Amino acid sequence: MLPAAYGFPAAIVLIIGGIVACFAGYRFFRVVLAIYGFILGALMASSMMGVNNGVGMIVAALIGGVIGAVVLVLAYFVGIALVGAGLGALIAHQVWYWIRPGDPPALIVIIAALVGAALAMVVQRYVIIVGTAFGGAWTMIVGLMNALSPRGVTRLSSATEVWILYPQSTADERWAPIAWLILGAIGVVVQLGVTSGKRR
Repeated sequence: MLPAAYGFPAAIVLIIGGIVACFAGYRFFRVVLAIYGFILGALMASSMMGVNNGVGMIVAALIGGVIGAVVLVLAYFVGIALVGAGLGALIAHQVWYWIRPGDPPALIVIIAALVGAALAMVVQRYVIIVGTAFGGAWTMIVGLMNALSPRGVTRLSSATEVWILYPQSTADERWAPIAWLILGAIGVVVQLGVTSGKRR
């Protein structure tokens, strides 16, 4: 959650982070972990501030973002498991939405996340490539939709005008899952063929 004026810059950060993750996620995995750690930390910390406290939201986002980035970079193997868990949860959400619109039961998401985390530890290289490609593709789509149509994707309160990111808000757009699959597949091909050399 950020003041509404920061919605567009935040969307640009999502797009850039998504591009790096999608097309060079394996090679720059620690950078990707730092980016996503920063985003998650910033979202969690800023949501603890009151909607009328703009400065507090920004300061909390910065501090929470730095803490999140440091935690994920230091917890490298945990980060790999989290990539698999996140991908498993994302797939569970999308498959469930195609079958029955709405959120899946928590148990299904938890099982999908655990399976994804276990697979990530067994076949790390390929899970990192697939996870970062598809995770980055989704981040790009969310960022683009926020940048191009902020009131249609983010939730802006007329009373307080805050920008709140909802990663699943694109599920109502029928083209979004198709674009996600195409971008993710392109990201996998690019990483396997070009950018997945020596990981940094």
